Amino acid sequence: MDNNQEEKVMNTLKDIQIETSNDSKTSNNKAKKEKEKKKPSSSSDKKTGGGGSKKKEVKKETGLGLTNKKDDNFGEWYSEVVVASEMIEYYDISGCYILRPWTMSIWEIMQTFFDGEIKKMKVKNCYFPVFVSGSALRREEDHIEGFAPEVAWVTKSGDTELDLPIAIRPTSETVMYPYYSKWIRGHRDLPLKLNQWCNVVRWEFSHPTPFIRSREFLWQEGHTAFATKEEADQEVLEILELYRRIYEEFLAIPVVKGKKSELEKFAGGLYTTSVEAFIPNTGRGIQGATSHCLGQNFAKMFDINFENEKGERGMVWQNSWAYSTRTIGVMVMVHSDDKGLVLPPKVASVQVVVVPVPYKDADMQGIFDACTNTVRTLNEAGLRAEEDLRENYSPGWKYSHWEMKGVPVRIEIGPKDMANNQVRVVRRDNSSKIDIPTSNLVEKIKDILDDIQQSLFYAAKQKRDACMKVANTWEEFTTALNEKKLILAPWCDEEEVEKDVKARTKGEMGACKTLCTPFDQPELPEGTLCFASGKPAKKWTYWGRSY
Repeated sequence: MDNNQEEKVMNTLKDIQIETSNDSKTSNNKAKKEKEKKKPSSSSDKKTGGGGSKKKEVKKETGLGLTNKKDDNFGEWYSEVVVASEMIEYYDISGCYILRPWTMSIWEIMQTFFDGEIKKMKVKNCYFPVFVSGSALRREEDHIEGFAPEVAWVTKSGDTELDLPIAIRPTSETVMYPYYSKWIRGHRDLPLKLNQWCNVVRWEFSHPTPFIRSREFLWQEGHTAFATKEEADQEVLEILELYRRIYEEFLAIPVVKGKKSELEKFAGGLYTTSVEAFIPNTGRGIQGATSHCLGQNFAKMFDINFENEKGERGMVWQNSWAYSTRTIGVMVMVHSDDKGLVLPPKVASVQVVVVPVPYKDADMQGIFDACTNTVRTLNEAGLRAEEDLRENYSPGWKYSHWEMKGVPVRIEIGPKDMANNQVRVVRRDNSSKIDIPTSNLVEKIKDILDDIQQSLFYAAKQKRDACMKVANTWEEFTTALNEKKLILAPWCDEEEVEKDVKARTKGEMGACKTLCTPFDQPELPEGTLCFASGKPAKKWTYWGRSY
């Protein structure tokens, strides 16, 4: 690492410390760790050379590692992982982050899947301006009230004050719906199904966290209009299922599908459904994505009417739905470890990295050619593979580097491997190693990647399920909350009771609230009482602290 590179890394780590903690010891430890990168130590994992009399060359391990442990200091650990794995770079405006290619490739993979699926549903992509007039934003008071503290306003052009401030979109209902009113006249104009891939700005918060809570983020937002409520209801659930698939099939994260309470639903909407994830290390739930039925509330405000087949006038039924780059932060929190990032194979831009292992007197050009040919074979089979032939880094450094970046599989090729027509395969998720013949390499690597994907999901589900707790009484509820559990409790479904639970649990770690009422409802025995009010319970609902 040259002086400029080291200085850049040092500055980045200082930025992390400034954003997340005032603990000067953390910054000193990080600086010390960076200096130690120049002091490699030997590894006990060695291979023999191609000839029996040749000396083994010792691999060099490095100080490429995290200074914080996931179980000891989760916040600092998370901040280190997203920078050290080259996912984000801190920007000079607090709460704004540079999304590096390693992140964007994950977003693009999810985008390709989701965009293809909604096009099957005849949703079309569009783009609306990022600016919103104040008059449009204020037309729906209930809706904007929920976003008002987060709205950023443009008030000047150069040195000139604007006559009317212009908002930067926090969401696009009030941007798009005046034009829905213009475009929808009769039943033949329905359904209208539009989606846009864009950014939004939400400014007001005190503790920015990369991906999870940032002032600008990427998302998709779908906005649809139908002639009937039945059509709208059906789409809400179809979209929610796509969100479940993104989390469970691509990111290997278990989620609960359910409905939000009246207190927690989207402001101005009829009802909100969501997929909810859980972070065992912090004991917090996290809203993964939402699919809202807006009912006819916005149709009334923006005069979105149509004439049906009988010549009668009616108002449309509308939905909106979105998921964002927050998904990537949830993935990092759930899967990653003290070595760095852990990527599920389906979203990894590099699924396999091939590293040459040099030895004294070995045919290095032959080893390099074997690495290149291996990558070509894997690429031709549809796998995302790259070789690391950099000669200014030791194999040990490369191992640590690619482990930090979370590449699911590492292939090592040395003289012994070439002599035996095999490669050494190392899994990122469990560090297991196996020698595989080159004759059936593609088949074996595909099997290993599939197994990693499933193993990550099952491991995450086991950890999540171990944190679930059923609470029937207030005492059981508070005990579980203090143990950082995801709590399933019988509830009377009264808003005042929910507000009371929030008030009674408010503390340094934040108040507890409803996360969702799961669609998959356990049996509710007759006579079951609400854990908080003692009134007859109407449903089972998940509760917990959340991001």
